[in-house]
Amino acid sequence: MRGLYMTLAAVLWWPGTLAGQALTERVTDELRSRLEASTVATRLEVDGEPLYATVALGAFYARRAYAPAWLDEDGPLAASEELIETLRAAHREGLNPLDYHLQQIEALRSEILAGQLRGQAVDASAAAGLDLLLSDAFLIYGSHLLSGRVNPETIHSEWIANRRGADFAVVLESAMETGGPGAALRRLLPPQAGYARLRSALAIYRFLEAQGGWPSVPAGPSLELGDGGERVTAIRRRLAAEGAIQATEAAEILYAGGSDVLDEGLDSAVRRFQARHGLTPDGVVGDATLAAMNVSIEDRIEQIELNLERWRWLPDQLGDRYVLVNIPAYSLDVIESDSAVLSMQAIVGRSYRRTPVFSDTITYLVFNPYWYVPHDLAVLDKLPLIKKDPGYLASQKIRVYSGWSAGAQEIDPRTVDWQTVTGRNFKYRLIQEPGPQNALGRVKFMFPNRFNVYLHDTPGRELFSKAQRAFSSGCIRVEKPMALAELLLADPVRWSRSAIEAALARQVEQSVTLSRRMPVHLLYWTAWANDDGSISFRPDIYNRDGPLKAALEAGAPDA
Repeated sequence: MRGLYMTLAAVLWWPGTLAGQALTERVTDELRSRLEASTVATRLEVDGEPLYATVALGAFYARRAYAPAWLDEDGPLAASEELIETLRAAHREGLNPLDYHLQQIEALRSEILAGQLRGQAVDASAAAGLDLLLSDAFLIYGSHLLSGRVNPETIHSEWIANRRGADFAVVLESAMETGGPGAALRRLLPPQAGYARLRSALAIYRFLEAQGGWPSVPAGPSLELGDGGERVTAIRRRLAAEGAIQATEAAEILYAGGSDVLDEGLDSAVRRFQARHGLTPDGVVGDATLAAMNVSIEDRIEQIELNLERWRWLPDQLGDRYVLVNIPAYSLDVIESDSAVLSMQAIVGRSYRRTPVFSDTITYLVFNPYWYVPHDLAVLDKLPLIKKDPGYLASQKIRVYSGWSAGAQEIDPRTVDWQTVTGRNFKYRLIQEPGPQNALGRVKFMFPNRFNVYLHDTPGRELFSKAQRAFSSGCIRVEKPMALAELLLADPVRWSRSAIEAALARQVEQSVTLSRRMPVHLLYWTAWANDDGSISFRPDIYNRDGPLKAALEAGAPDA
């Protein structure tokens, strides 16, 4: 068909045919007329299909004196067919090809070609419409690849995106000059290896879906090593179906002679599955593990698509070295050259005190920090404890001040009738001294931001043993604060581990500026691809997947 199309184009669009050499001139006049007549009130349309990148379209065509971009006197350029093929493949990025005028482009192109076959001259209005649709599709699709289809700040008030930007009129013009719109669009994809790995995972899971996905596991009592029966066989088949595409889960081990006993091989596979899904890797198939196994392949594909969109909200460069906190995974990694050089567990905000999503830079850390209790926490968390136990403030070494002004005086908490204090008349400032009981632990890592969120140690070490760790008031508690401090300070002479311990032993607050600042990214990924090719999933702890799904499916594309 491609050869036939190009042959027809060469014959029917050749200078001197029905369209004549004046075709591009007529299309140019049509484009100029439409674009110059368009205003905010009269949005550009092509046969009722609205165009979205109107500002960039106007700039692009004005720079080329309104000459058509996708055809010349010899016929449609090869670039137009390349763009159509690229749009058809938008699903590979987790995007919908129909968002980019694909149906209208193909219908209008077919209409023009059918007219040529009947010996009719090419209609300049139709040709101009096709040119505008192709250009708008490039601009909108390019915008979505570069910075996402959805602006996260419109659906999450505590989500600050550092979206990439570009002058798309220039990008399109460059693509026309090089004749490669497909390559130009691919250059707009997130450059990080994590995006490419997750994109590959999407293709694999869609292939698995086409093969029938995986079977469900019937409900029943917990199963563990040594148990047998039909439900064990169902678990083996379930893990084998997905295990064939997980680098660490070989299908031949899972089948193990077709045994219906939960043997050591299947036990190992269950533990790996649990680890990939953020569950306690104990090998016991209880309610939580069963629920994760019975999430459908369609839902997992959707999860991957949503997280590909989140990748597109990130800046071009995360940094040569950076701290990455994945909130749903309760994890912190220091990444260098796309590999983790330090990993640890983290505790994040409760569902009603959610840890925000944003990027910043760690500039200094504080040993033996004071904790300036935020007013809301003082009222909601501390006041009930103070009323219950008159000695609470003294036991926790919390000082009380008369207010929040610079000149506020420290007062004796025993002089306050706490039983009469409420949220409305709570005028006090609470400050906790450094020490082993301090809520921030022995060190905090500072990247000043509008949310007043930071990383810090914690005296509550027992919480790190739990699989689900949304316990904080928004800040991130880290499992290995001393290792993180040593890595960030990067000074084995002045700030060796022993020197850090000595500074902590003094129990005097001390701020230390980093000689090399460290980017930090607080992210929200419910699906990601690991270095070994396996795919991890996590529950949507803040219920953010649903609104994002609705935004991706609703209305016109966000340009």
